[in-house]
Amino acid sequence: MPVGSGAPASPGAPASTSDGGSSGPLDCPPSPLLTRGPPESAVPRRVAVRASVPQKLAETLSSQYGLNVFVAGLLFLLAWAVHAAGVGKRDLLCFLTALMLLQLLWMLWYVGRSYAQRRLVRPKDAHAGARWLRGSISLFAIITVILGCFKVGYFIGFSECLPAMEGVFPVIHAVHTLLQVYFLWGHAKDIIQSFKTLERFGVIHSVFTNLLLWANSVLNESKHQLNEHKERLLTLGFGNITIVLDDHTPHCNCTPPRLCSAVSHVIYYLYPFNIEYQILASTTLYVLWKNVGRRVDGPARPRMQLGVGRVLAGAALGLGVLAATIGVVVVYLVHIGRSRTKSESALILFYLWATALLALMGAAGLLGIWIYRTDEKPHGEKPLGESKNPARKLDADLLVGTASGSWLISWGSILAMLCASTRPRYTWFNLPYSILVIAEKYVQNLFIIESVHREPPRPCQDVRMLHVVTVCSGGTSPASSCARSGAVAEAAQGSEAPGVVSGSLPQHRGKEDEERGAEGSPRPAGPPSFLRGGTRRSVLRNVAAFLFLCNISLWVPPAFGCRPEYDNGLEEVVFGFEPWIIVVNLAMPFSIFYRMHAAASLFEVYCKI
Repeated sequence: MPVGSGAPASPGAPASTSDGGSSGPLDCPPSPLLTRGPPESAVPRRVAVRASVPQKLAETLSSQYGLNVFVAGLLFLLAWAVHAAGVGKRDLLCFLTALMLLQLLWMLWYVGRSYAQRRLVRPKDAHAGARWLRGSISLFAIITVILGCFKVGYFIGFSECLPAMEGVFPVIHAVHTLLQVYFLWGHAKDIIQSFKTLERFGVIHSVFTNLLLWANSVLNESKHQLNEHKERLLTLGFGNITIVLDDHTPHCNCTPPRLCSAVSHVIYYLYPFNIEYQILASTTLYVLWKNVGRRVDGPARPRMQLGVGRVLAGAALGLGVLAATIGVVVVYLVHIGRSRTKSESALILFYLWATALLALMGAAGLLGIWIYRTDEKPHGEKPLGESKNPARKLDADLLVGTASGSWLISWGSILAMLCASTRPRYTWFNLPYSILVIAEKYVQNLFIIESVHREPPRPCQDVRMLHVVTVCSGGTSPASSCARSGAVAEAAQGSEAPGVVSGSLPQHRGKEDEERGAEGSPRPAGPPSFLRGGTRRSVLRNVAAFLFLCNISLWVPPAFGCRPEYDNGLEEVVFGFEPWIIVVNLAMPFSIFYRMHAAASLFEVYCKI
């Protein structure tokens, strides 16, 4: 890390002479690369590699256990959905209840052991279990408990023909939900360093238990959507492609009937919140599983602050979009299925609204990316994919992975438009909508990942640093050489320009460097003048606030039954009813979760900017 070769020797340094007494080249200490024996850093590296082997084996064992539990649960769900012989709803609920009870026992043991060791200092993952994330989980958990209360009421109304597990399951689920929220609030940031193998199995069991509960909620909600889908296709003239659907309704009367009907409708409107709760809990627990036995090797995460200054434009525009979304959803749900004319007008209204909104979101995302690209000083920018933190890596993977659900549906709609023999007028509006869904998520993912991987600016980054090269003189020990190099480095940090370091660099060398810099390649252009200072930060915060509210707006329609992918009808003609319904049922939950996860990521981006 250097200074030039002409740097003066220290006054106290002895004169160097060669072995023969004649003057000659200065003797330098031997290079560490030429010394015998392994370097000192190789020993701890080998120890770390050896220590990581049992950790990888334990991760593999626990992940295989979790996958087997998940596969068995999915087969139970499939068997119940297709009325497999000998498998009923009671068997499915018994399996899920057993999984929840096992997780409850593990959480009680973990909480009790943590309380007994509460005075010990434990490492924490600053990036995991953010407060706003745990707050969102708590909100969705409260609605999940309310959903359980309605399910108990539904069981009481149909108690004559429903198994007892229909009433036991929501009670156990409510207890499981409350204890799990308490567990996540207190231990989501933990980096477990004791009983690691046992804890890995406990955490991965919790992850896949929540995923199975999520799949169960998705299946129940999908049944309700399919029944309404059949009625809507009849009004659009696609009755020849529909099939008889089984909604698993009880074969007995409920008393009073009006109350039971109202309770059943409320249950399906609460399912979207339960679905989001289960998937958010499983992702938080997955980060906890990845943190078992992990070494903390990064700087502390800067505290995020929620400010509302200078974001009036983005917030106002986003709130206007949210209000318009609620109006579109109400009109859609009122008109769809009433008649063919009203259904077509509802579909056209939805496509026009969604196309305009996606175009605005894409433009906002491109603006944010352009500002980042024209930024002269990236403020600690890290290359994408360099972060080893499990929470950050999972966020990026979920953004791309869950976006593939809507991309699958959109490409199916585009292919249906190209291959269909007849195309009703309202289906033409689906083409630009599908294209913009693909492009907007592509742009938004780039903006979010770019923002998340940037660190806030630090004051020390404006200090110009010099690369200091160690200068060796004969008879000088390496320790003294390093001491002099350190002194020069300290002087370099305090200087204002390279080449002016207490005479360490000759003046003619500094001039040559300046001339080379002037004649060389031009420096990258900085941001435009109107984006300098606080304006750049204000624009980025407005972009993040606008995209946050827009993603909430796009989460609302599919979560509450406004799903043109079901009601369009053209895809069923091209692909067939059953194949297209399978595609939509598999992809739609990921598409819905993408919007909620993108909103959460944009909230974090907003707080960081």
